[in-house]
Amino acid sequence: MAITLWLFVINLGVACGTGMYEHRIVIPNWISSSPEFGARWNGDAARRDDTGRRFWAFVTTVPLTLLTLANLFAAWQSAGAVRTWWLAAGVAALADRAFTFSYFIPTMIRLMGASNSNESVAIATRWWNLNYLRHAIVLVAWLAALKAFALFSCGFGRS
Repeated sequence: MAITLWLFVINLGVACGTGMYEHRIVIPNWISSSPEFGARWNGDAARRDDTGRRFWAFVTTVPLTLLTLANLFAAWQSAGAVRTWWLAAGVAALADRAFTFSYFIPTMIRLMGASNSNESVAIATRWWNLNYLRHAIVLVAWLAALKAFALFSCGFGRS
């Protein structure tokens, strides 16, 4: 059980940090705005970067999803103070996974095939803005998992 929680904490930390990095550094290359041209969707840049298949598939799409399910199972069977924090982390991560699979991945797949238009700019801007919520959810999951790990490491909630 400890290794499952430890891997969960590490993976959530990586997902949180790289998600914020991508949001601040990478995505502005895809969605830009200037007084001269207004807002613009650059599908070529998004396709060139293809972070979903080149990075996220190996960090969150498969590993974090499996770790989330494994940790929800382990948390459900735990006891004591660690259980509440561990379940909270698992539920938050599950919310992120559901949001990602139901909205973020399908929307980005559509956007990667889209050219610059008012519609694609609106969709990309909404996607970008909702990413703030996703970052908050992952941060909550990570902090709750860290708290659970601290409690678990101190001996609270071990069976």
